[in-house]
Amino acid sequence: MRLNLREIIHVPGASLPFQFSMDLSGEDFFGEHPITHPVTVTGSVKNVADVLVLEGEARSLLEETCDRCMAPFTREKTVPLQFLLAESLENEEDDDIVLLEDGEVDVGQLAYTAFILNMDTKHLCSEDCKGLCPGCGANLNVEPCRCQKQADPRWAALEQLLNKN
Repeated sequence: MRLNLREIIHVPGASLPFQFSMDLSGEDFFGEHPITHPVTVTGSVKNVADVLVLEGEARSLLEETCDRCMAPFTREKTVPLQFLLAESLENEEDDDIVLLEDGEVDVGQLAYTAFILNMDTKHLCSEDCKGLCPGCGANLNVEPCRCQKQADPRWAALEQLLNKN
């Protein structure tokens, strides 16, 4: 979504709100597509003392699979958006400022990039997820381990003595 800012560029105190949705359901993250719901982007561009400030957020529900217990879960993802906008740069090496193109900014591209770069690489259904038992595969959040307790090999000789009686 391109936003025309020509009306507020030279008007201190002026602002221009925006709101739109993006479909990112086709984005692949290591073979999964967690962004099944639309990403809602809201915010505004404000002229603060002749400096254009874009502030807002991108929000969506993600359908993920826990990396520890493999259970599917849903969580909300909110990414803050904050950018400084300018018509031209005095210092060519300033990467923190987004340049306007003919008085316009592509808010959709800024929101897309921010949302994708803020995706987590590790997904946990909860911070204290116990995961799966490596032996029997039981989900330790739901049920206890079904593995047979193995005797410590250091006590094997004592166990043989006990079993003779």
